[in-house]
Amino acid sequence: MSRTLGRSGLPLTPLSFGAAALGNLYTAVTPDQAAATVDAAWDEGIRAFDTAPHYGLGLSERRLGAALRDRPRDAYVLSTKVGRLLRPGGPGGDDLAHGFAVPATHRRVWDFSADGVRRSIEESLHRLGLDRIDLACLHDPDDHAKQAFGEAYPALERLRAEGVVRAIGAGMNQTAMLARFLRDTDVDAVLLAGRYTLLDPSGLDEVLPEAAARHRAVIIGGVLNSGLLADPRPGATYDYAPAPRPVLERALRIKAVTERHGVPLRAAALHFPFGHPAVASVLIGARSPAEAADAGELLRRPVPPDMWSDLRAEGLLPAHVPAPE
Repeated sequence: MSRTLGRSGLPLTPLSFGAAALGNLYTAVTPDQAAATVDAAWDEGIRAFDTAPHYGLGLSERRLGAALRDRPRDAYVLSTKVGRLLRPGGPGGDDLAHGFAVPATHRRVWDFSADGVRRSIEESLHRLGLDRIDLACLHDPDDHAKQAFGEAYPALERLRAEGVVRAIGAGMNQTAMLARFLRDTDVDAVLLAGRYTLLDPSGLDEVLPEAAARHRAVIIGGVLNSGLLADPRPGATYDYAPAPRPVLERALRIKAVTERHGVPLRAAALHFPFGHPAVASVLIGARSPAEAADAGELLRRPVPPDMWSDLRAEGLLPAHVPAPE
């Protein structure tokens, strides 16, 4: 099964591989483990891969590019992001303040200028060691709206017209600005993180309808809401912070329903976004071959329609939120 990346014509597999962990997100991943994880994702049929300069100060891009270099270039879709330039002269020590277990040899500089976007793409191509980027997204422009819309987005349009990138978009964990990108620009896709999940379907308010009306693609990230929908228990995280008790209790109630139907909560969370026709792919992060294989197995696992009906009956899935058929 494949869906198209908006009007670009680029195919997206249902699962996309999120490569933040290859940049040593939270803990280190060895080079061999990083390569083996990409190989395992490929074996699962994943042909869409997402990275960013932010992830491990470029380490994710370097590792992902190396792992894909011997693959047929037209066989996969590669996305990276713009908005943070990497400059030498970091604070020293490590980069764990930004979540990555790498030496802090560089500093991130927010830059949504036209020149900054072009430099970012050039530097990403160098780190990746590949001949093109398929999808380039503005990365977290929350506090930079004026420059993002006035300078960065037009620069991406020019790069697309020149053929340097094949598709353009924006990636954020909020809905309001992504809806504006869909309404006011000619993006091919948006990456919505954490806002279309079993616990938070707020992407349905604006983003998904706008995308469907304009034939744009939506890639959904953060379907496990920082881990709570993987293992709901006291101390589990939700949106990168300890889960509030009412949210934890809701997650536990959802888990009880899914497991009653023989469906792991992780599988239900992964299947859920595909109920909406604008969703082209779900982004999953993996730091080991086992995690990549697990994601593929979860997507193949049948989910009975009665499970969604029971979630509705117990008030855990609003009536207006579509469920997969």
